[in-house]
Amino acid sequence: MRCPFCGFEDTQVKDSRPTEDNAAIRRRRACPNCDARFTTFERVQLREISVIKNDGSKKPFDRDKLERSMRIALRKRPVEDEKLEQVINTLVRQMETTSEGEMSTRQIGELVMETLRRLDHVAYVRYASVYRDFRTPGDFNEFVDTLKQDDKE
Repeated sequence: MRCPFCGFEDTQVKDSRPTEDNAAIRRRRACPNCDARFTTFERVQLREISVIKNDGSKKPFDRDKLERSMRIALRKRPVEDEKLEQVINTLVRQMETTSEGEMSTRQIGELVMETLRRLDHVAYVRYASVYRDFRTPGDFNEFVDTLKQDDKE
């Protein structure tokens, strides 16, 4: 593993332990060149997932991009980091096991929306406003009205 501080190629693992949900291994590393310490995480990847964009092009799935978008939707919401990490791990595992290695952006977006709907309604509306490209306050009202009706049922 390369040192993120000085770029030295051969860092040493000082400590390894599983994360709380046992979905990854947390490793404390040290660089013998600059004496910096840093943490890395190792996750099991069942299958490479390609994302099929709206224009038909394909890109490798980026877990970090998924996490960033969910963090933005959940900003200042009462959802703990550990809970978000579990939710993201579950989402990625679901994508790896149910897809044939390819998923459209639409499928991923719908999966994220359904997950956020169960997790936090405000985050769900925030994510939907970007994903569904809300342009007027009426778009929000319509969406929230649908959410209210679904909750009554």
